[in-house]
Amino acid sequence: MKKLFFIIPIILFISAEELKVISYNIRYNNPNDGINIWENRKSTIAKFLNDENPDFAGLQEVTYSQLSFLKESLVNYSLIGVGRDDGKTKGEYSPIFFNKRKYQVLYNKTFWLSSTPEKISVGWDASMERICTYGLFENINSKEKIWVFNTHFDHVGNEARKKSTDLILRRINEIKSMGKPIILTGDFNLDDNDSSIKKIQSQMKDVLLKINKLNTNYETYNGFKNIVETKRRIDYIFVNNIVVKKAENIHLKTPFGGWASDHHPVLSILKI
Repeated sequence: MKKLFFIIPIILFISAEELKVISYNIRYNNPNDGINIWENRKSTIAKFLNDENPDFAGLQEVTYSQLSFLKESLVNYSLIGVGRDDGKTKGEYSPIFFNKRKYQVLYNKTFWLSSTPEKISVGWDASMERICTYGLFENINSKEKIWVFNTHFDHVGNEARKKSTDLILRRINEIKSMGKPIILTGDFNLDDNDSSIKKIQSQMKDVLLKINKLNTNYETYNGFKNIVETKRRIDYIFVNNIVVKKAENIHLKTPFGGWASDHHPVLSILKI
């Protein structure tokens, strides 16, 4: 009797890459903040970032002294970004911190939110220079590539916020055809009923879109007030070509009883 041999194909399943992303306006180093000065908040913020161990953290309002502290305090992290006042170290950064044990930078750039984005400049009716920092990162093990953008819109100029939205979306649309995952983090100084946010939501997925406004964790701006008086969500994470597994705002307080910043961090668990 002949024996029949069957070759059974072995299919290897590779799980999708999961990553954690944080967007956080850490409040600039203002000596007039009383009990909420940076010295009283910095250890709480550093511990939060180390404990959460995100793949990427887009931070806003980061001055050079704060950047230096975080570079020393965060374990296994590097960053991209420049100061907005001189393209080097002066003025606030919108840096992207990344886990250097998992990712390497293939390309990075900062542009100004203005009609002359390649030059240090104030855009339209903005009150000051504003920037967007972005980079192309590669996962060291899987070789998966991902684009990450981080920005901070002006808090005064209505036209500047509209034009900044269009400018960033143009940059994103230029690379969208590459099919790579894209993440956009930032403090947009815009409520989520604003037409500019609606425009971004029409082209990218807002990870917190389904949060109910009655939820006590809805707002991201607290103004250092212990009782939140307005339901303002002005900090966002947007994604393309990525599945959102979980997203939330974190209410983080210091040992002094105040908020760690005048904004709450936004945290998202994503899958490529």
